Amino acid sequence: MKKFVERDLISKTSSFFESSASFEKSGIVLLGIPMDYTASNIPGSRFAPKRIRELSYTLETYSPVFDAGVNKKFFDAGDIVLPWGNIQKSIGYIDEISSYLVEKGKKIVSIGGDHLITYPLVRQYLKKYKDLVVVDLDAHTDLRDEWSNEKNSHATVMRRVCDVIEKGSLYQFGIRSGSKEEFDFARKITHIYKYDVYEPLKKIIGSLKGKNIYLTIDIDVLDPAFAPGTGYLEAGGISSRELFDSVSLMLKELNVVGADIVEVCPPTDNSDRTSAIASKLIREIIIGLSDGNRAAGPFK
Repeated sequence: MKKFVERDLISKTSSFFESSASFEKSGIVLLGIPMDYTASNIPGSRFAPKRIRELSYTLETYSPVFDAGVNKKFFDAGDIVLPWGNIQKSIGYIDEISSYLVEKGKKIVSIGGDHLITYPLVRQYLKKYKDLVVVDLDAHTDLRDEWSNEKNSHATVMRRVCDVIEKGSLYQFGIRSGSKEEFDFARKITHIYKYDVYEPLKKIIGSLKGKNIYLTIDIDVLDPAFAPGTGYLEAGGISSRELFDSVSLMLKELNVVGADIVEVCPPTDNSDRTSAIASKLIREIIIGLSDGNRAAGPFK
């Protein structure tokens, strides 16, 4: 990563828990992507990488789900330095850095930022995994072709993902908001499961075994009672318990090759509960992606 630091494309001011000092020896790389200028309601998710890192120090490093600790199982690369307001140039920087990491064989765990960051990440993963399957936990379909005359937006991100992955390779869970046109598109092109995550996931998880999975978690899949710190509050969501159980199940059963957590908005998260959930999720994902770790199952 040294070449990106020298070009001022990466900045590191803090670390998530105790990062390994060795990029070369780390199979997992944590990457902050503080881009939120396509947020169409409340901006502020650009502050999430910093706050989520800070809250990691309020957590235990040990996960009872995995019976393992997080320390030094990953390299925290820091945050991409993005040109404010320039969507295309920002996507280009994300493309360049994530391409380098994928080529190096790293599993990337990214902290957004708004949901648009998923598109360039998936695009680079496809260079290595042609049959990539994307699992999206979200309140919104995000399947519009345009939003406010813009093709690249957090409201169009899953449509852009569908443009590059194979038909039928997008699985969406927890969806409870979108236009009729988006739901019609989803029924034809994606696998969409409304309202719930864990139960439908458990029923179809066998069909995902053996595939390379990219996991994207929009924090608004949670009900606002659990996650008020996000740009679009959408009532009727799942609990934090269901989210942790679902992520644990995927990390146990599936070959997850990369993941991101997006749309955490610290300025509206006065209690820090949303950032705290995201921080714990990242801990679980890092441990679950580490060689030799397998989840013991859902929380009991």
